Amino acid sequence: MSNGQWYPPEWPDRIRALAAGELTAVVPKRAATVMLLRDTADGTAVHMLRRRASMAFAGGAYAYPGGGVDPRDDRPVRWAGPSLDVWAERLGVDDTSSAQAIVCAAVRETFEEAGILLAGPTPDTVVGDTTGDDWEADRQALVDRGLSFADFIDRRGLVLRSDLLGAWARWITPEFEPRRYDTWFFVAALPEGQRARNVSTEAESTVWISPADATDGYDKGELLMMPPTVATLRTLQAFRTSAEALAAAASQDMTPVLAKARLENGEVVLSWPGHEEFTKHVSTGGTR
Repeated sequence: MSNGQWYPPEWPDRIRALAAGELTAVVPKRAATVMLLRDTADGTAVHMLRRRASMAFAGGAYAYPGGGVDPRDDRPVRWAGPSLDVWAERLGVDDTSSAQAIVCAAVRETFEEAGILLAGPTPDTVVGDTTGDDWEADRQALVDRGLSFADFIDRRGLVLRSDLLGAWARWITPEFEPRRYDTWFFVAALPEGQRARNVSTEAESTVWISPADATDGYDKGELLMMPPTVATLRTLQAFRTSAEALAAAASQDMTPVLAKARLENGEVVLSWPGHEEFTKHVSTGGTR
């Protein structure tokens, strides 16, 4: 392939099965991921994880911290920032409970996978350091699901800072995938005093990289990524600082992006509406 687009070998058969009506689409689970930014002398850098090469799904691919919504993420927490009604409208969901669960998942997963916590003791502060043994014990308890995010926030007397997040995009896993996610992408700035760590069990390494360098590596076939990652990186290139990116979040299009598969001249054409660069033609002989 000419770039680093991750393309599972089983996709062609599953696409054909879906087109033939032989495959029933799995209902996608809700998920959230955060593009964590920090300012450097050369511009904005984004924190990325390199997934373990041994993983069946997107092994070796670069991605952002994130994961599925926990059923307990809708439990009430101390809240700062836009109201849940505002978040529900922005995220395109029908109820405030869903909005809270998605935002809480974004904050929780960022803490679980990068050690960064968007919360503070008051509505206008953020914790300064999350590297102590007690913090690590709580982080691991969240990962193991022995501790709910609401209980974690409550026990530490913290306020969730939803105002530090900006909703950026929404992508839904193609219908022919056996594991599907409806994923909301957020942007956030690295809080002062905190530092990202490689604590994810799914990542073999982490890197701070400029969006331009990341997409250049993808274009050269040096960095493996999935379409949503590439697309969001390309949109981030326009902003020199994390503050600029956060300010621009409100104007980003949150229309869900869902890949489509169609039959055309004996081929199955796979496309992501509005993102023509990811179009693939699937035939008996392979892809192009």
